[in-house]
Amino acid sequence: MIPFDNLDFDAVMAQSQAACAALSDNDGGLKREVLAHAGNRWSLGIVHILGVAGTLRHAELARRLEGVTQRMLTRSLRQLERDGLIIRHDYGEVPPRVDYTLTPLGKGLLVGMMPLWRWIIDNAAAFRTARDRFDSERNSTFVEPRDGLN
Repeated sequence: MIPFDNLDFDAVMAQSQAACAALSDNDGGLKREVLAHAGNRWSLGIVHILGVAGTLRHAELARRLEGVTQRMLTRSLRQLERDGLIIRHDYGEVPPRVDYTLTPLGKGLLVGMMPLWRWIIDNAAAFRTARDRFDSERNSTFVEPRDGLN
């Protein structure tokens, strides 16, 4: 866990503001799009699996990503390839043989996510406690509307 009591929060926020200000308006859209990978279940799953397993074919990625649809996997792979996080290699064979590999940029995303994942793991109990408290307070104060009126 990061010791927040020794953290200069104002200095961290100043660094964050400087980083955001360094991006042009055009880069702001890029920033949001690339950050979308960090918040996307399938993109992170693909990056993680390729980071652990190395080069894999489409079908093997689909088997390892429980619940992903064919469409979502293909879409996620295209977005990751477009942003330079993975490389797609098409062998031009029949039947088709295509595989995917993590790029150095993709490895950087994976490494960059580690502190966030560690923070989530370290604070899981606090999240559960907050959710339980919130849910119990909501349930105890919620009044069912009568006759369709609020």
